[in-house]
Amino acid sequence: MMKYQFKNKTVHLEKVSAGNFDVLMDLSVHASQEDFVAPNGYSMAEAYAVLSDGRFVQAFGIYDGDTPVGFAMIGHNAFTEPDCPASYKNSYYLWRFMIDQRYQGRGYGKDGVQLLLDYIRSFPDGEETTCCVSYEPANEAAKRLYAFFGFVPNGEMDYDEEIAVLSLI
Repeated sequence: MMKYQFKNKTVHLEKVSAGNFDVLMDLSVHASQEDFVAPNGYSMAEAYAVLSDGRFVQAFGIYDGDTPVGFAMIGHNAFTEPDCPASYKNSYYLWRFMIDQRYQGRGYGKDGVQLLLDYIRSFPDGEETTCCVSYEPANEAAKRLYAFFGFVPNGEMDYDEEIAVLSLI
């Protein structure tokens, strides 16, 4: 496993709460990226539904000091549909990830993914050997970002999104 050097020294994760819900809902990507990630409000509603069903999901704001710069959500065994991709079973899943349009290009993407992987490797919902992510094939920035951390496409698709897998051990 590589040793990552954070570009933004005060970057950290904060769990979504009643206190930061509104400000995280207001974060958005560039119009040209809107087809690549669900709006944060939708993601937070989806997280609530998954939690209500007794499955694990955790939504985070990505902050630099007191400034929210992004949003992310992870899950573990969050998908129960019989036709869900095999790699989603018994795996953590980097479910949503976005950096607000005002803060892109400053290293927050890499910093945020590293923080999320550190959290996932604490195995907050039990040990697993893999973490998955999916992204639109046209989203070259996401593909490069996840490849930087060792995610490798495994040939599976989640509807129209390519799935990539990272070994956690």
